[in-house]
Amino acid sequence: MELNYINKLMSEASSERFSGRKVVLGEGKPKCNIMLIGEAPGADEEEQGRPFVGKAGKNLMGFLNTAGLKREDVYLTNVVKIRPFKLSAKTGGKINRPPEREEINFFIPFLKMEIEAVNPNLIVTLGNVPLQAVTDDKKATIGEYHGKIICVGESRVFPMYHPAAIIYNRGLEDVYYKDIEKLVDNL
Repeated sequence: MELNYINKLMSEASSERFSGRKVVLGEGKPKCNIMLIGEAPGADEEEQGRPFVGKAGKNLMGFLNTAGLKREDVYLTNVVKIRPFKLSAKTGGKINRPPEREEINFFIPFLKMEIEAVNPNLIVTLGNVPLQAVTDDKKATIGEYHGKIICVGESRVFPMYHPAAIIYNRGLEDVYYKDIEKLVDNL
């Protein structure tokens, strides 16, 4: 199935289910070597309609550059294609929240079609939500699997911490660099 057709199906289904919410589709080179999958778009991604353009995305691009990769070399997407948010009690504005199981389950079939269409040599999951979505294991944790190749069906999966984790926990930066080195070794 072609990505354009999958995106059309997903956009139509999303607008019915999540009316008025902006859908952030995956982008990048179809039929590429590496597909990176995050959890869900944040405010910057929702505003620009592109995955990984906010602070976490800038971190990710910096790490990829150290591995000799550019944004154009990979396919970027998220499990959940809409921004999960709640209203701040203090300001009344939108703030990010983790996606709910219902949102994740809604988008998983589209993610599976997207993976099949891109057909990457390596899937890099960024965080628990994409790891669990790709492996169909709701108990899988990034702490247990990061930096190791996992075979899921015919796919090779390389779990890593989400780049936003480094924003909140600078101690993970060294772990991230080591995982990037392992990623390069597995390309």
